[in-house]
Amino acid sequence: MSEPTYPHTTEGAARGRLRLLQLYPRDMNIYGDWGNALVLARRAQWAGYDVDLLSYDPGDELPEDVDLLVGGGGQDSGQERIKEDLTARGPLLRAWAADGVPMLLICGLYQLFGRRFITGTGEQIPGISIFDAETVAGSGRLIGNITLESKDFGRIVGYENHSGLTTLGPEARPFGRVTMGDGNNGRDRTEGARVHNIIGTYLHGSLLPKNPAVADWLLARAVERAGGTWEADGVDERADAWAERARRVAASRPR
Repeated sequence: MSEPTYPHTTEGAARGRLRLLQLYPRDMNIYGDWGNALVLARRAQWAGYDVDLLSYDPGDELPEDVDLLVGGGGQDSGQERIKEDLTARGPLLRAWAADGVPMLLICGLYQLFGRRFITGTGEQIPGISIFDAETVAGSGRLIGNITLESKDFGRIVGYENHSGLTTLGPEARPFGRVTMGDGNNGRDRTEGARVHNIIGTYLHGSLLPKNPAVADWLLARAVERAGGTWEADGVDERADAWAERARRVAASRPR
């Protein structure tokens, strides 16, 4: 799969520069997850920032300094291909997490940022333990439109498609509470996980085009970590209007 390119602003940054890293796009990028990085880049540009949109796959040189990290979902085979590299990069990623780097991890990478993933054959794929969470392969799939309620983000709208059943430990809090759908495991009404400035979730779709409040939260954390203040006054209001329309349509559709 060829990587999309993304333009920088043409006249230089009015407010600064953000370095946005897409983690493992070759193997962990299904159901439109690359769109999350594109949304973050565009909203940052609208707000007056220049954006370096970077990517990292096994065998590449991992950038030493990033402002925001995004990772997508993948099949079990994709997780197998990246697991050794992810384990090797784990100490640096944990250091970034502790230092406040905001991250959005979708589906397969959400699982591997937990303690471990146990496959349907009983194999244990170790995670890097950023989330206090554990995932076990289920016998069926949890699939369909999903809505959540969140104190920080209000209603969150997305699409889930996963067989992994994730259970949160006491050091992780959920991304949201399920109001329609299955969420982490179909039992406890939790969906996703949060720790530090990091969000893990099963929501594809991609997530951020329909949830600009989540995108702006991630960008705000990145800007604040760099010593600035996020101001979304330059964001195209038409984009948010279309996002709200998409949210209403998605939330109204049956599972």
